Amino acid sequence: MGVSTTMRAVRITGHGGPEVLEAAEVPVPVPGAGEVLVQVAAVALNNTDLWTREGAYGRPWDPGARSGWRGPIGFPRIQGADVAGRVVAVGPGADEGLVGLRVVVDPAVYETAGPDANPVGLMGSERDGGYAEYVTAPAERVHDMTGSPLTDDQLATLPTAYGTALGMIERGRLREGETALVSGASGGVGVALVQIARARGARVVAISSGSKIDAVREAGAHEVVDRAGDVVAQVRAAAPEGIDVALDVVAGSLVGEGLPLLREGGRWVVAGALAGYDVRFDVRRLYLHNAQVIGSAMHTPTHFGLLMDLARQGGVQPVVAAAFPLEQAARAQEELARRGHVGKIVLHP
Repeated sequence: MGVSTTMRAVRITGHGGPEVLEAAEVPVPVPGAGEVLVQVAAVALNNTDLWTREGAYGRPWDPGARSGWRGPIGFPRIQGADVAGRVVAVGPGADEGLVGLRVVVDPAVYETAGPDANPVGLMGSERDGGYAEYVTAPAERVHDMTGSPLTDDQLATLPTAYGTALGMIERGRLREGETALVSGASGGVGVALVQIARARGARVVAISSGSKIDAVREAGAHEVVDRAGDVVAQVRAAAPEGIDVALDVVAGSLVGEGLPLLREGGRWVVAGALAGYDVRFDVRRLYLHNAQVIGSAMHTPTHFGLLMDLARQGGVQPVVAAAFPLEQAARAQEELARRGHVGKIVLHP
């Protein structure tokens, strides 16, 4: 299968606004030992794209420092963590039988080779990603989705949003019959949380803006409260016996205000900070009620494998809000930042 020597890509030249995204003609990457080359069919956008571009992640001893997902990144960097496509070549030591497979790439760079390893890097931040016609990935991180009923666009929405959601649900130990609270429920991770929690047999109470309530309910939420109102009062009314697991991508004041909503032994899982990272809460609400606050960064290899099994069976139905050509990556990121959509935005190289 012939592969050209150059490709179209969109990369960031530094931290900043959409203006730092540049279209470029660059060499097609060569897969190294144990790697494959994937021709990108679709790449989905995530808040990680915005925050990596802006350098908004901070560092452990300097929260205001400009940083990529897990530290300083090299520029120029091709963005894009979420890739669906086809394997077109393999590097030394990789299985030639992978060529031609329709795949989804697990974008995480893991701390160890074990099945329960945590991510310490991300494609599109710590290594080049899928805002391009081709991307390389370790062979063990591509998952055969040839038989999945989902479209390439739908498959591309899965890695970060649904991987993050499944990681939150697994780390929060959400069980059938429990009540889950989902913040930011109209976004990519939020819709994934609603769908997976509902599939787990949980009762889902979601927080969304008023204009998106019907769409969030259609995604599977049992109750949806309007974030413009008194959120705590609305959640108390919707779940008078309390919340077992809060699945939170918003943080900010919601953490302190919402912790008293947890039942005895409840878990508050945080995987984002849309409303701000500087959080204050009454620590007595933790130790007096045996509650837990749990940080969750994406997924483990085990979690991702479970997600791919779901996708092969059509067990999730990702919502694609819009698609843009690769050259309009800046416009697509601006659309993402406006948060006027429900579901995910994808690019087509």
